[in-house]
Amino acid sequence: MSLLALTGATGFVGRATVEAALAGGHRVRALARRPQPEREGVEWIAGSLENSAALDRLVTGTDAVIHIAGVVNAPDRAGFEAGNAIGTAALTEAMLLGETRRLVHVSSLAAREPDLSDYGWSKAEAERYVRTSGLDWTMVRPPAIYGPGDAELLELFQMAARGFVLLPPGGRLSVIHVDDLAALLVRLAVDPVGPTRNAVYEVDDGRPGGWSHKDFARAIGAAVGRKSVLTLPMPSPLVRLGARIDRRIRGDRARLTPDRAAYFCHEDWVAAEAMKVPARLWTPAIAAEQGLAATARAYRERGLLRN
Repeated sequence: MSLLALTGATGFVGRATVEAALAGGHRVRALARRPQPEREGVEWIAGSLENSAALDRLVTGTDAVIHIAGVVNAPDRAGFEAGNAIGTAALTEAMLLGETRRLVHVSSLAAREPDLSDYGWSKAEAERYVRTSGLDWTMVRPPAIYGPGDAELLELFQMAARGFVLLPPGGRLSVIHVDDLAALLVRLAVDPVGPTRNAVYEVDDGRPGGWSHKDFARAIGAAVGRKSVLTLPMPSPLVRLGARIDRRIRGDRARLTPDRAAYFCHEDWVAAEAMKVPARLWTPAIAAEQGLAATARAYRERGLLRN
């Protein structure tokens, strides 16, 4: 049994990772900005990545750290840098001071294209801090993550339920169910096998070549009970215009921001075959069709998706 420190434990991926860790018989010490309900096996540390004392309490005496916390929406590059890059640097410093060496860092496929967006740049900067930290690290670059409780892809499900889905201009993407990702993060945190050290993995649901945007939209349509959905690819200028409108209307709650539009229109967000996790360590267990159907049911149970 290991004691695992988690950042981002109250978020979508973090909650699933806590569940996976506890199910594996491990104890969890988790960072949280706000008070959390008590739970057996979980020790909550009040604070954030900006609080060095909280980070010291989080990592000291733990067997490994799983760093999930990050910023996906910020008003400018400085906001992304603070939440993703500088926060990661602070965590690695605390680990070095606390003599905890094992770090599993959750990055993003966006880090492959740092010039596309401020978000991707900040994730690449975070990777740079991890690579030069001197820690025993493994990095995971997830693609689009979905599953019950996700807010990022909810609007795609809602559109599909209405019979249409707005899409990027073209290209392909990979996806992964949150429970598969969580199982991998815990596995890597406690894995004693040397080859995972200083490795960067790109992960997905196991679908060769990923998904075309149209096929993924149709799969979501099937999950919500639609025999067919109208797929509407949008030209890049229209996507960028929509992002500006969404930001103006919804402000900080906007899903399609100008920064996000920049990588939304990129044609290749497929996990690289050469960077897959060795099968002896982990393979995805949840097929997209199964996972999407479960996600749609969860949305309906919460009243977020019409019947």
